[in-house]
Amino acid sequence: MNTYEIRAIYNAHTLRVYQAYPPEVAIPALKAGRFVPPFKMERMTWIKPSFTWMMYRCGFGSKAGQEVVLGIDITREGFEWALAHSALSHFVPALHTSETHWKAEVAACPVRIQWDPERDARLNPMAGVRSLQVGLSREAVQKYVREWIVGIEDVTPIAHQMAEARAFDLASGVWPHQQERIYPIPEVLQQRICPEHSGR
Repeated sequence: MNTYEIRAIYNAHTLRVYQAYPPEVAIPALKAGRFVPPFKMERMTWIKPSFTWMMYRCGFGSKAGQEVVLGIDITREGFEWALAHSALSHFVPALHTSETHWKAEVAACPVRIQWDPERDARLNPMAGVRSLQVGLSREAVQKYVREWIVGIEDVTPIAHQMAEARAFDLASGVWPHQQERIYPIPEVLQQRICPEHSGR
């Protein structure tokens, strides 16, 4: 694996991302097929294409406020819109002419890009491999909720099964992370979201 690459479950039209919420947010979303109150549109919401990073973040659905893990299928067009309207969550001297320039980009863009250490199926950090998180705010949240979401699935049972399987054999069966592939994105988007991209 390369350090900065997007790995996800996707097809010709959609890409799967993950989020975890308390039941009072997740259950209405599952019933409606989109996020509805008490989901808060005014807050930044983070989506994650990596299943294992989601498992690390929510403790396999065991952490308070993250008991229900959702697999959310969104349009690839929407996902790439988010990348095109994003700013990195930290200042990178090789990419930004100055810290002032980076701060202006952050203020102007409704999407944040963050790369965190990827996790394996037992939640150990994977040396030299990063996992993408995409933070949506302002018009990006509106588009996510109203335009991009194609379907929402409760994947909490899979999260619980994976937690139990850690003590045994995770190689058997088809887990979500084993179905993830490198997501192809245009060169211009790679230059925008990858901190060490040599073309920028």
